Amino acid sequence: MREVLDDIDRWRAAGHRVAVARVVGLDGSGPRDPGATMVVNDAGEVAGSVSGGCVEGAVVSAALELLEGTRPRGVISFGYSDDEAFAVGLTCGGTIHLFLEPLDW
Repeated sequence: MREVLDDIDRWRAAGHRVAVARVVGLDGSGPRDPGATMVVNDAGEVAGSVSGGCVEGAVVSAALELLEGTRPRGVISFGYSDDEAFAVGLTCGGTIHLFLEPLDW
């Protein structure tokens, strides 16, 4: 999380809303360990990483939906057997669980 704090501060100072995605669990192998964090602002700017690139695009889309109010906060998962996982490139053989929430402080 520390690696994205400067981006969060800059975005919030500019009046942007921010969503945070954090790896909260893995089943099998995964690209990043629990605690890995990615932040997305309402303009679509991104800092950090939750998967080393393989599901980042899908997470950005989910974060923007959250900021628009069309997706609730909560856990989203991408796994090897999920059609969406193949579409976004998660082929590491495991499932990654992310907690997605708006940053409201």
